[in-house]
Amino acid sequence: MKFYDAHNHLQDDRFAGRQRELLAACQKAGVGRMVVNGTCEDDWPQVLALARENKTVLPSFGYHPWYLHERTADWKPTLEKLLTEIPSAVGEIGLDRWKPGLNYDGQELVFLAQLEIAAERDLPVSIHCLEAWGRLHELLRDHPRPTRGFVLHSFGGPAEMVPTLAKLGAFFSFPGYFLHERKRRQRETFRHVPTDRLLVETDAPDQLLPEHQIRFPLTGPDGRAVNHPANLVAVYAGLAALLGEPVELLAARVEDNFQHLFGDR
Repeated sequence: MKFYDAHNHLQDDRFAGRQRELLAACQKAGVGRMVVNGTCEDDWPQVLALARENKTVLPSFGYHPWYLHERTADWKPTLEKLLTEIPSAVGEIGLDRWKPGLNYDGQELVFLAQLEIAAERDLPVSIHCLEAWGRLHELLRDHPRPTRGFVLHSFGGPAEMVPTLAKLGAFFSFPGYFLHERKRRQRETFRHVPTDRLLVETDAPDQLLPEHQIRFPLTGPDGRAVNHPANLVAVYAGLAALLGEPVELLAARVEDNFQHLFGDR
């Protein structure tokens, strides 16, 4: 049985250079592949280096809406050059009207520029969306999208949008953070996700599971708990319990879905 992480940030500084150790633990736990998402020009080279060193890593390169203010004039050709060198995935990109103090101006322009790159090359896309679901739907509906589809990372949108977004090519990724009791609405939404559009993620080092479900405890340089990517196995177990099915059945289905979206890359 293999486990597939649709979204994490293994390059993050909070892992304090322990990536080889973390990857070894992941492989021992049965993690088959993980999509490691870049968020800005500064971390794209780190994502590329991880992918070159370990085949478990499927690299994804994109500009996260939180970091758009850091982009240089060369951000787009740099992104295109990376995707030519290692055709893989685009992300993490998206829209965010939730983060306090974050300027929304320019987010749609950069999002659409990256979506266009993915559509032209038919590369999977990892999308972040907070409090902008209606607008995201309009943009996806009205602009070219990759034929293979896209993943809505940590999908927290309304359940009634699931069928509409699925028709546009969406896959929906479940994080361990939704196993917290206070996230009941988000958990219940995943009961409405089509079985052929379901993915699982850690979003490591973020989105910690409830403490009693953490199988791989880890602390960052500041002593605070961070999410170990091998906790993916616990996310699968929690989601299988929610759906009332054996984890083996869930794992087989998620593997099929992961391969359909990300392919042999």
